[in-house]
Amino acid sequence: MAGAEEARERVWRTRPATTASSSESSARANNDARQHDGEASGSGSGSGSGSGSGSESESEPKPTVTVNVHNPAVSYGGINPEIEENIYVVKSVPDEDLRRDATDRRKMLGSDDEELPAKRRSHGPGYVPPGVVSLGHLIFKVLKLMIPEPSPVRPPSSSNSDARPFLDLPSELIDAIFSWLTPLELATVSQVCRVLRSHANFDSQWKQHVLSNLPGHRITSPYPCKTWRELYISHDPYWFLTKHKVWFCDRELTGQVIIVRYDERRGCIEGYQLLGTRNREGSEPWLADQDVHIHYFEPTVKLHLDKPILQLNVDSLENIARDRSAPFRHFFSEQPMRINNGTDPRISNFLLAKPLSKGALAGRMANEFPHGYVWPSPAIPARHRVTGQPAGVHPLATSVNYTRSTAAMWQPRTRSEASDQIFRIRQWMEMGPPTLGVHFAEEVVTYSTLDPVLYTPTAEKPWRGIWVGDYSGHGCEFLLINQLEVDGEEDEKPLTRLEGETETAFEQRFLNERVYRGRLEAIKLTGDANVPRGEYTFVADDLGEDGFIGIAQEPPFQGARVVKSKGHIAHLGFINDKYIESQLLLLSHNRLAQYWVGFGHISFFERVDIDQFLVPK
Repeated sequence: MAGAEEARERVWRTRPATTASSSESSARANNDARQHDGEASGSGSGSGSGSGSGSESESEPKPTVTVNVHNPAVSYGGINPEIEENIYVVKSVPDEDLRRDATDRRKMLGSDDEELPAKRRSHGPGYVPPGVVSLGHLIFKVLKLMIPEPSPVRPPSSSNSDARPFLDLPSELIDAIFSWLTPLELATVSQVCRVLRSHANFDSQWKQHVLSNLPGHRITSPYPCKTWRELYISHDPYWFLTKHKVWFCDRELTGQVIIVRYDERRGCIEGYQLLGTRNREGSEPWLADQDVHIHYFEPTVKLHLDKPILQLNVDSLENIARDRSAPFRHFFSEQPMRINNGTDPRISNFLLAKPLSKGALAGRMANEFPHGYVWPSPAIPARHRVTGQPAGVHPLATSVNYTRSTAAMWQPRTRSEASDQIFRIRQWMEMGPPTLGVHFAEEVVTYSTLDPVLYTPTAEKPWRGIWVGDYSGHGCEFLLINQLEVDGEEDEKPLTRLEGETETAFEQRFLNERVYRGRLEAIKLTGDANVPRGEYTFVADDLGEDGFIGIAQEPPFQGARVVKSKGHIAHLGFINDKYIESQLLLLSHNRLAQYWVGFGHISFFERVDIDQFLVPK
């Protein structure tokens, strides 16, 4: 073990900089480290070691040469994780703290964390905590007091003097007041009188509501509609899809990530699957330790534009049925989608979802997989959660076994019951003519979104975001990297530069006190047959002193901070899952590396720029 510690000090420079060791001690440490790795992996001499350091002269060690030739037999270094039996070889580490997410209040956003301090809540834009009145809602209440209720019959002697104080205001001031109202409040005010209706229907009011739901995409025309109000109504109540933009689903084990955006050329809301591919395959031995292999990772992330997952058109069947110009609109929880998928014979419907109440959620969500079939999984912080079924199959209103009691749990009957965080897509196939065809292979997939706080990096949480990672034979997978707030962080004052402190010293102090601390979680948004979507892939309990291992000295990682982490592995079907020793290399704010110690290989992760996909090209 002493030799292994010396080898670690050679590769990871520990607490203040260590002095350069002699070539004799360096060679001896390298030899001891290889012997230790061979004993731990049970593989004897590690494959791809290049040279036997035991036969080298300690006074003049033979230089190591890296041969960049891909050889599947040695592509994993010490142990190949794709061989099921090897999972038993790798030792596990304690993981009790990683199996309590169902009761972790930090994973319950919104209504489930009302008792937490206000600064620790992670709500989306426009959220108003219970008991707090928004400015727009306050203005609406004042308007109701100032303006009389509309009456179909008004006595001739009655006067409009009680409404005049507001109506006598300048038109510009009325428009400014109305700009704080929500679309539903504008619709309510428009029924009071002709004057207020003209202000409520003013197109600039509706333009701001359309644009507020299109982050990163500022369209300039309401085409194919004539007005912005008509465009908003045509896609109401589905604007939350483009507002939250990133959605991930509960498809069995693998999952799926889609990006939802608005295409102004066709006037439709569309969603496409996000794909990641590797431009380079293979690996090479690490110069610092030939028993460890570094996997190449040069990913390309794109949308699968040939096969839309979601498409809501302006001229949808729903809009035709209810007539966009009608004063009263019916609520539809399910809408057919006209998607041209080429050879795909499936028919798709879009469904709004009803979230589980706090009480129902507490009785369903479990710590052990599959967590009571609640989605999103407990590891992912969320405001709304729903219940599902294995393999995505769910009893629907159109199913034979449909009952009113089951429908009430998942099907919203009013706008107020519908979630803006979750939706479903129902797909099935039909054989034969439309009226006499056979309906079969029905599947319901549930999609959930992420609170922007979780994937928006800050100066103190620079690794928050959506990332793509390398998972060997499974290919590229997407994950959420979440940095939890530490206790007492909400009460901290901004860090300021001390008198006489240099800029470099201040930046280092900021890193040590505000950045290198707390827990970092990597949660799979898409998964594989071993570790599925919604589960941790690795966790670093502390980026600070308690988890600090050292500073990397050897290329290609020199200068990177290295911290302790736990890697998640399992057999096929997520059976016998466990956490193993690993190390996280903080290469930059946009690139990380994970050293799976027991397996003897290093894989990479890169940040994904979601905004690049929001504007159709």
